[in-house]
Amino acid sequence: MTHLPYVIGAYAVFVLVLSADAVGSWLRLRVARRLALARQQRQQTRAGRQDAAAPLSTELER
Repeated sequence: MTHLPYVIGAYAVFVLVLSADAVGSWLRLRVARRLALARQQRQQTRAGRQDAAAPLSTELER
């Protein structure tokens, strides 16, 4: 009796679980990068608006 089918099956399950974990991590990282880029763009836009609004705020303080 040989254990070859069991060993092949065990390695196949290991590879499937490992690849599923890798794909899931890759997808989560992609989403996180996209959200970080969107957040950075919003902050830059907000900072640009504050710079443009700075002269108005000094006018209102007089």
